[in-house]
Formats: sequence, C-alpha cells, structure tokens
Amino acid sequence: MPFELDPAGRADSPLDVVVIGAGLLGLGAAMALLEARPSLRIAVLEKETAIAPHQSGHNSGVIHSGLYYTPGSLKATYCREGRERLLAFADEHEIPYRLTGKLVVATGPAELPRLADLADRGRTNGLALRELEPAEFTEIEPNVRGIRALYVPETGVIDFTKVAAAYAKVIADRGGAVLCGRAVRSVTRSGHGWTVETDAGSFAARTVVTCAGLQADRIAAMTGHATGEYRIIPFRGDFYTFRPHAADLVHGLIYPVPDPAFPFLGVHFTRGVDGTLRAGPNAVPALAREGYGRLSVNRRDLLDSLRFPGMHRLARAYAGTGAKEIFRDLVKPAFLAQMRRYLPGIRSGDVTFGPSGIRAQCLSRSGSLVDDFLIEESPGIIHVINAPSPAATASIVIGEHIAARALAQLGL
Repeated sequence: MPFELDPAGRADSPLDVVVIGAGLLGLGAAMALLEARPSLRIAVLEKETAIAPHQSGHNSGVIHSGLYYTPGSLKATYCREGRERLLAFADEHEIPYRLTGKLVVATGPAELPRLADLADRGRTNGLALRELEPAEFTEIEPNVRGIRALYVPETGVIDFTKVAAAYAKVIADRGGAVLCGRAVRSVTRSGHGWTVETDAGSFAARTVVTCAGLQADRIAAMTGHATGEYRIIPFRGDFYTFRPHAADLVHGLIYPVPDPAFPFLGVHFTRGVDGTLRAGPNAVPALAREGYGRLSVNRRDLLDSLRFPGMHRLARAYAGTGAKEIFRDLVKPAFLAQMRRYLPGIRSGDVTFGPSGIRAQCLSRSGSLVDDFLIEESPGIIHVINAPSPAATASIVIGEHIAARALAQLGL
C-alpha cells in the first residue's frame, strides 16, 4: 500500500515491514512480501545512493547451476529452484542473459578423482552434465587445454544490476518504496515494533528484516542480537579483464576443479552477457569491507578482523595457500601463470587489471567459514547473516523464504 514521506523523511504512519539493504536479497524479500500480501506497507532502506551497490552489483554475473553444493543443502535446493525462477523473471522483464554452459577442467591426473566426485554430486543435484575428453571439450572451447572436463549446460550469465533494478520496479509498482541515501544509525524496540533511525529520517515498523551484507553483523548487533560467535570478514576478489582483441579466447565459462586445500574456488574465466571476458576473482583478505581498491584500508574494519579469534585460526589453517593467493594478487606474472594452466596462449598484453568485488564471508569464532545460508530471528526481527553464492541466482526463492518468516512474525 503506498505511503507518503513527511518533510523530515519519515513515513506518515508506522509501516508493516522495513527491510534494511537494497541488494538482491533485501529487494527479493520485499517483492515476495508484496506479492503475498499486497496491502502491506513496506520500505526498503539503502545507505548508498543507488541499489545493489556492493555484492549484488560487484560479482561475475554467473547464473549458477548448483554443481558444487552438498545434495540436500539449502544451497543446492535454493540454487536449482532459484535458477529456474530467475530465468522466468528475466524472460518476463526482458532482461538479457546467455546460457553459455561451463567447462570444469582438470589439468593434471591428481585432479581426476575430484572431478569424478564432482560429476557424481552434479548428477545427484539433477544436472545434465557430460564428462568430456580433450577432443570433445575443445569443440566447445578450442583454446582450452586439459586432460578431462565436465560440461555443465545449465550455467549462464546475466547482469544482476539489471535484475535488482527490475525487482525494485516491481516493488514500486506494488506500492512499496525503495529509499536510497538512508544509512541506518540505530534499530531500537518501540512499543509493539521497532524504530529504525537513519541519517535521513526515522521509520517505525512492526517487523524489520536486515539484509545488510557486508554490514550484517553490525546491523544485527544494533538490535541487541548476539553476534559474538561470528564476524563478517571481507575477502576481496580481483578480476583481470581481457582486452577486446583477446576476448574470443573463451566463449562461455571455464572453471577449475575445486582445491580442497583452499576454501574458495580459485581463478576462473567468465564471458559476460555483454561479451566482456574476465579472469577471476581470486580471494584475498580485504582491509576494508567496502573498499574496492587494492590499497583500500578502513581502520575499523581492519581492527574488527584482526581482533576476532576466528580470523587468527583461519590464518593459521590456510597460511601457505593464503600466501600464494596474495602473491598471485600482487604479481601479475604469477596470476598469468595460473591462467595459462587452462589457456596457454594468453600473453601479458591480453589482459589488464579489472574491477574488484568484496565477499561478505561469515566466519565463526572457531575459525570455520560458515558455508551455508544463515538466517536468524527474534521477535519482530529477521537477520540474514550469511548469504554466500548462489544467493544472487537464488534471490527470488531466498526472498520468498525470508518473506514467509516475516509473515509469520506479523501473524499473517
């Protein structure tokens, strides 16, 4: 139901739901709430001047298939259904995408058992993948070299900023509001609901949903929610962009066989929906939660990471692998050497430094990476604490899950 804002930026009366964060999940939750109950009065608050400013707008644009996820996990379930729903939404709203398929390439015999296990997992997750010999996969990607590969036809690419914009339009069309430039300063209980104070007005709501991504633990802490057992640790992922003359080296997507010695995927190649070819991202500890440059430092963010015991334990567990990752990030020839495992013909002049993204990784006090979705709630409030990949692909389905919990909080 539409509502007005007074000159101070406040809603003219209490709202049913305030969503904090206008990324794909916050927007997806608001969209689902208004679809289920069109009479709800809902506002989505975003501190930046535009929607999808961080993880939702700084990613590789991959429509994930669900290959890597443990069968039966929330990731596997949400990814499979979310992919279909995302494609249907894109068709309805004329958002371009390409189902390019991807190759997962083994470059040496030691990777073959892991590739076979991955194939079994993919089949269990319902994928129509194929195992290919070199003569077969070079028909798909002529420039790739390896000894065996999986071809996963369900994988594709899309521009998630356009997806987010379409979500926001649906919300507006259904009477909700997406309000940018509303940095949250406090979230406090008031009467039978909550008051959300921003730097551009306050909002009273019966229920609050926080989808704050890189600031998820801090927003949760504002409400009194216990966050001592985990911390959001930022990991920066840097891309190399291929110059136009080399963009045809890859037609779709090329991925490595996951390395069990490292908790992140490793360097891969993505031909975006606009035809741009990028390699990356890698994964290195970031010194700022929202700083996208290699030299970006935020003192508070850095101290938060360094003071958390889980970070010390993680660093000890992955010291060697992490050092190699940082070295490749800083030294272009080392990054090139990694890329040449799959594309031997790459020359230094073919690539240039590209964009970066920051991953909001939830880390437990024990030093374990929280691998699956983590959504916690208490009376009147729902916190999305961890939303790793494939959250963008599955954002419609995850949004509906959040909406169902919010409706239960509202007694609807």
